[in-house]
Amino acid sequence: MEVVLPAQVRHKSAMRRLHAFIDEAGVRSHKPKASDHFVLSAVVIAEENIPLAREFLAGLRRDFGRHPGDTLHWQKFKHEERVHAARLLGEQEWPTISSVVVAKRLLPPETRILNEDDAYLLTVRYLLERLSWFARDCSASLSYTLAHIVRMEVAKLRRFEALLRAEGSETCRIEWTALDPHGGCIDQPKRIEMLQLADIAASATYKAFDKDKFGNTERRYLEHLHPRLYRRGQSALTSYGLKMCPWNETTKVAYPWISDLGMHVSRL
Repeated sequence: MEVVLPAQVRHKSAMRRLHAFIDEAGVRSHKPKASDHFVLSAVVIAEENIPLAREFLAGLRRDFGRHPGDTLHWQKFKHEERVHAARLLGEQEWPTISSVVVAKRLLPPETRILNEDDAYLLTVRYLLERLSWFARDCSASLSYTLAHIVRMEVAKLRRFEALLRAEGSETCRIEWTALDPHGGCIDQPKRIEMLQLADIAASATYKAFDKDKFGNTERRYLEHLHPRLYRRGQSALTSYGLKMCPWNETTKVAYPWISDLGMHVSRL
């Protein structure tokens, strides 16, 4: 006998699936000796495009003389390899990238969070808001996987998700109906290779903001990625694909180059 599923179940199973792979760069703590910036970046890929992403990573390994299946780490790339990886990722049609950049020294003193877990989860919240808006506008359901960090267990993530749900729409702007109801996952880049793409996105973005020991930054990586940054219509890039915390007159003066980033609209 043929089994007929209820309409809402058929709709849910037929809904397009998106996957967000998330990694960080910089130190999440707001302590005085921590890095001046913290970046959390997501690379969003439609389920049907995961094979293309795998082919892309395999191609990078060949380009860099790595073995098949090797884990790619931005920190182990030479400068020319970083340029190459960022440029090629920015040229692909299948990813959409959204990042949250926390300029910790420019935050008002009363908003600085010394507890590193709380600082990290607040950044996750801002990123989830944007990922959920993107999925909603695509009429899709989005799952997300965070790269593992020290002392962040799935249980903490579940408690945080529950707190956000309890806040309601007045303070938390996450579109929960566009996210996988099971919640996010935490895993390792060596196990979930798509997290290696998030490592590239987060590290490339971080290098545009945080100064090296000589006081220099490197914006070229982010400029290569900018065609894939999430924009919603004609809205500002800093509201969607590159959210700045804070974004006020002080940060606009500190980072005047942000307004010069390309106007490409990234859509799946």
